[in-house]
Amino acid sequence: MHSLATLLIEVGALLVGLGFLSRLATRIGISPIPLYLVFGLVVGSLGILSQGESTEFLEIGSELGVILLLVMLGLEYSASELVTNLKQSKKAGLHDIVANGAPGFALGLLMGWGVVASVALAGITYISSSGVVAKMLRDMGRLGNRETPAILSILVIEDLVMAFYLPILSVLLIGSGLLQGGVTLAISVVAVVVILYLALRHGDTISKLFSPQHPESLLLGVFGFTLLVAGIAQQVNVSSAVGAFLVGIALSGQVAEKAEKVLSPLRDLFAGAFFLFFGLSTNAADMVPLLLPALALAVVSISTKVWTGYLAAKWAGIAVPGRWRSGFALTPRGEFSIVIAGLAVGAGIEPQLAPLATAYVLLTVVAGPLLGRIPETSWFQRWMASRT
Repeated sequence: MHSLATLLIEVGALLVGLGFLSRLATRIGISPIPLYLVFGLVVGSLGILSQGESTEFLEIGSELGVILLLVMLGLEYSASELVTNLKQSKKAGLHDIVANGAPGFALGLLMGWGVVASVALAGITYISSSGVVAKMLRDMGRLGNRETPAILSILVIEDLVMAFYLPILSVLLIGSGLLQGGVTLAISVVAVVVILYLALRHGDTISKLFSPQHPESLLLGVFGFTLLVAGIAQQVNVSSAVGAFLVGIALSGQVAEKAEKVLSPLRDLFAGAFFLFFGLSTNAADMVPLLLPALALAVVSISTKVWTGYLAAKWAGIAVPGRWRSGFALTPRGEFSIVIAGLAVGAGIEPQLAPLATAYVLLTVVAGPLLGRIPETSWFQRWMASRT
């Protein structure tokens, strides 16, 4: 009974803390992700949590947080939108992979971490935070801008790339032999293709399994189905996150719209637990010697991401101001970067990866909203005018 009381007190206090931090983030106009991470770092460093039920609860909650983040992300796109965006922006998507994966891969090799850890760091620097970018566009009133479809196309392609990247990373993390690794990777890719095919061709049929008119039934059914597919995906080394993302894509119409509403509170709860647990699992003292590498990586990868967004908007026929808005909007990294770091650290490949990723994400998430407003400043507009 005493352990249950401790669990309730610790988890309750942490959730109250997250609630206050979310409110503070909204008030000052930034994403709550950096505040959640810092909160976890502080609590973990002070050692005020008992290493018992509360830690295990948060660990399970963080796994659910990843799954909910990804299924909600998938719900934002229909299967047809996914294919259309892929066709229209494949050139920009390829540039994005090379330009933004290279800084992380290069730094990993320079630090002597080896190929596997470098591949993980490449993924961390490659993918923008869809959640933070979407919030920035909404807060700055740019959802209706001409460059917004180009931004969303990049985000969609990045999410699709993750569907294949994560299985490859998982195989590398397992460290199996060439033959066994090839077989595992082949199974993973086939599983992704099958799930993606079902999402594209039979999404309407899958959606008919659920009723948008009954919120309770919809919540239980979609959440349960997501966990089921995520578990099957994990079993064949695809990653539960990818399975959840593809479930979101498979659902369409009113089911997707209503599911997004009923799942949002669950997403907010467990996503908060995910970022909190990642902070708890990272030693703040380990971040200190990695602040300079994280800062250098942030400067380089922010620059390459700005250039990626600029080119994507240019190739879409957007005027110069919209190109810069597109570039600066894509700079924040967030949830997926932390997911990748968590997978790598969980496999025990490089202990420094977690503190570096935490510092890097903190820097980019804080800088993102500030950089996003640069195209609206008078000095930047004068600079653009001088170059035309």
